[in-house]
Amino acid sequence: MRRIQSDYILKDLAKKMVFIVGPRQAGKTWLAKEITKSFQHPVYLNYDRREDRAIIQSEAWLESTNLLVIDELHKMPNWKQYIKGVFDTKPQHMAILVTGSARLDTFKSAGESLAGRYFVHHLLPLSPAELRNTSYTQDLNRLLRRGGFPEPFLADADETADRWRLQYVNGLIREDILDFEQIHNLRAIQLILDLLRDRVGSPISYASMAGDVGVSPSTVRKYLQILEALYIVFRVSPFTKNIARSLLKEPKIYFFDTGMVANEPGKRFENLVATCLLKYVYERNDYLGQRATLQYLRTKEGKEVDFCIAKDNTIEYLLEAKYANKNIDPALKFFSEKYKLKAIQLVQETKRECKINELVTLQDARVFLEELSILK
Repeated sequence: MRRIQSDYILKDLAKKMVFIVGPRQAGKTWLAKEITKSFQHPVYLNYDRREDRAIIQSEAWLESTNLLVIDELHKMPNWKQYIKGVFDTKPQHMAILVTGSARLDTFKSAGESLAGRYFVHHLLPLSPAELRNTSYTQDLNRLLRRGGFPEPFLADADETADRWRLQYVNGLIREDILDFEQIHNLRAIQLILDLLRDRVGSPISYASMAGDVGVSPSTVRKYLQILEALYIVFRVSPFTKNIARSLLKEPKIYFFDTGMVANEPGKRFENLVATCLLKYVYERNDYLGQRATLQYLRTKEGKEVDFCIAKDNTIEYLLEAKYANKNIDPALKFFSEKYKLKAIQLVQETKRECKINELVTLQDARVFLEELSILK
């Protein structure tokens, strides 16, 4: 299945380095290898392979190379200094593509700045917008059951997808997390993951979770930062510009893999909507250079709206995710009317869009999410 970013990446490679980042097994390596087919003399190297590591360290690729792809480079000590040197001394005809399953700005590599030398492309799991012209365009339930990672989504049976996920989670904990940072309490981080599966969509209290796990709140915060850095979970923070005095500060946590969420339809539905909205925000940032963010609203009195999309710290619209409830959420209506904001309530299935008033609309989730992309 061709990923929608391919053409955009090819254009950017003619200008600067390109970094493809995103969760493990979201398709970065496959996409990178697909892109090599557009070059006459590409070289693909993976830092995880010992043979490739030696080539990377000695820069022993041929002079004729016109595309250098380095996979998982972030695992190399002082990788920023290394790739800066390669980029600054490369022949003019050579493009550079780097991939990584971790956030490039969170690593401990200090010193060298890559500012102005690269474009970032976030590759996230499949979404309805990416599937709209495929045979899976009507199958939102498949995404809810299996998540959007290509292998389990395209698997021949749900059981195959479940087996993939079990191995995936074990690999995350025992390989990626330990590669990222020396963790002495793997059981605690496993417990945190298990707790998060049931708490999707709820504000997270570090102190409460610390009590459940038996570690300090600062340790919980640190472990969550690691899970974020490795694209296992992402946080949605409260919007605080115009309604700051009444908002709680706790973030909500969602999984990049909707299939990891507890098997409860409402939670999985909200998580799927969250991943689609985040993907849309990344697209606006990556391809339009906008400062878009995904946040939520919640007052001390308990009024909450699941999501809001903001640009330059100004809310564009509100969004509520309801798996089955077609009655407009009172909090969505409250915030919309009070602050004159466009508001949308998504439901799993409705026969037609229903306009409640000038600002509030009830929409079918699949129809809305299929159009939620700036990439065509």
